[in-house]
Amino acid sequence: METYDSIKKAAEAVSEQVLLARRTLHANPELSFEERETSRYVADCLREAGIEFRPIAGTGVLARIEGRGDLRRCVVLRADMDALPIEEKTGLEYASRNKGVMHACGHDVHTACLLGAMLVLKRISERIEGTVFGLFQPGEELCPGGASLVLAEDPFRDYEVAAFVGEHVAAEIPAGRFGFRAGQYMASSDELRITVRGTGGHGALP
Repeated sequence: METYDSIKKAAEAVSEQVLLARRTLHANPELSFEERETSRYVADCLREAGIEFRPIAGTGVLARIEGRGDLRRCVVLRADMDALPIEEKTGLEYASRNKGVMHACGHDVHTACLLGAMLVLKRISERIEGTVFGLFQPGEELCPGGASLVLAEDPFRDYEVAAFVGEHVAAEIPAGRFGFRAGQYMASSDELRITVRGTGGHGALP
């Protein structure tokens, strides 16, 4: 069993790389399904670390780390990558360089954190039972979004998924603390479109 101290040590070893990743991604935000440079950056980091990956859902990336034992048993870690059509006015040295586009929802943090988790897990892969996937999902801010495209590819059909773990930054949680909840949480709403054919009238009294 891997100890807390050894995992912490591995995390500290990649912390500067994760911080750089977050700031690089924040400075170069891309809208939903336009995350080409974001995907390229993630792929370069994974390749440098010797982590296997492939494209998914167009502009997404699916990374995989195999441990030992039954490799069909897996855990999927997921992060979104897209930004929002918002003009950044923070004045930060790593503020958005793309006019009218900003990581205002924290997806730059999500992507950097997942990248960091994969780097740490790669360092201790010989202690992992089964397989760990890192899903860098595109198009979270649109409906239907990247999740539907990932499901359409059915990438985990040959695996027994023990857990599917997502994350989201939360300003109300103090730095250094984490919140956990089992089951579905922070799921987005779906759009429901209804077409009514009939006699015209006032919108309040159709």
